[in-house]
Amino acid sequence: MCHRRRLAQVSLLTAGVFSVCLLYLLISFPYPPAPSVVHASLSTVPQAWSVYPEDFYPGGAYVSLPHGRVRYWLMGPEYGDKVVLIHGLSIPAIVWKNVAPVLASHGYRVLLYDLYGRGYSDAPRVTYDVHVHWDNVRIVGLSMGGGIAAAFATHFPHLVNGKVALIASAGVVEDSDISRTAKIMSSPLIQSVSSLPPFQHYMRRLANSSSLSQTTIDPMQEIVRLQSAHLPYFNAAVASSLRDGPVRGLENSFTALSNSSIQVLLIHGTADKNVPYKYASKILTLVPHAHLLTIDGAGHDIIVTHATQVSDALVQFLSTKGHIHTHTLTHTLQSQCQPPLLTRNGKHVLV
Repeated sequence: MCHRRRLAQVSLLTAGVFSVCLLYLLISFPYPPAPSVVHASLSTVPQAWSVYPEDFYPGGAYVSLPHGRVRYWLMGPEYGDKVVLIHGLSIPAIVWKNVAPVLASHGYRVLLYDLYGRGYSDAPRVTYDVHVHWDNVRIVGLSMGGGIAAAFATHFPHLVNGKVALIASAGVVEDSDISRTAKIMSSPLIQSVSSLPPFQHYMRRLANSSSLSQTTIDPMQEIVRLQSAHLPYFNAAVASSLRDGPVRGLENSFTALSNSSIQVLLIHGTADKNVPYKYASKILTLVPHAHLLTIDGAGHDIIVTHATQVSDALVQFLSTKGHIHTHTLTHTLQSQCQPPLLTRNGKHVLV
């Protein structure tokens, strides 16, 4: 009797599992994958147009890529050596406003673009990891863009023309240096809640009232504020980049970069609180042949506050034929009446 009851229970369990599996196949199999959802860009936010218009740089256009439209600009002589500028986590290509024109004036063909989910590029509902494509180029990456540049150069070295510059570069940031608030806010649960219409409405009201109370507006901060308040998927894009993107976990890419013939310039400020200066030293350990230019007292906004020094260093690095020697970079910056460079542990420090 007990044996028969046990067999009946097993039979019922087996039938239940089979029914669930069959139901799953019937529900999921016949339907094709849902198309990717693409959210709006700053092109739908009139408040941003006076701060960061679509024609902020010359040569602007859109290109349609598999995950949505990307806004880009091409500056400089058409047949100049090609340089790609990749911005960081939250501020789109406006961040290069003091650097891109200098490179273009020195004869470089400069490509700038807004990463997916930022600025005027669409915000597809996908994982935000690494993406950039242009061949025979020199690459300059800022913050998260440095991680993108390193990963791209190691995955597609045949598309890189020998040189990569990484400014205040992320890519190897440790979890302990990502704030608890950032971790909580980037969690899928919080992002689901923050994407709800009532929360979005509240954020827009808060942002608008904050803007009215300000007497002077910082364009960079204003763009971040407008994106956060008015672009439905901006916060989710930033959160995805923190969780899945090239902010951390790229040690293997930097190690691979050290085994290549690509020359690497690191530029980092000692007062950087977003990506602390210790990560420049960590990257230098992973890429021993890289050259580190340290700007004493500079923070994470180094290309804004020290645009001249950064631009001069980039021009010198990009224009030097063959392998660059650190003393060459040092001598050039000093001869251009820049503040003197000191040396700390074999690393040159601009003070």
